[in-house]
Amino acid sequence: MDKRFEFRKPQKGPLMTDALIIVDKETGVNYLMVRSGYGAGLTPLIDAEGKPVITK
Repeated sequence: MDKRFEFRKPQKGPLMTDALIIVDKETGVNYLMVRSGYGAGLTPLIDAEGKPVITK
């Protein structure tokens, strides 16, 4: 199994919606994944200056 990505604990929301932070261990970039029903979306997290949030 690929160990490149770290999956943080999901936050459960109403109506089958949850959010999950995914960290790329090679680049440190943080992504937000939101799932709702049969749909999902993934986007990089950005700071106030528009730069990606990076975990070192």
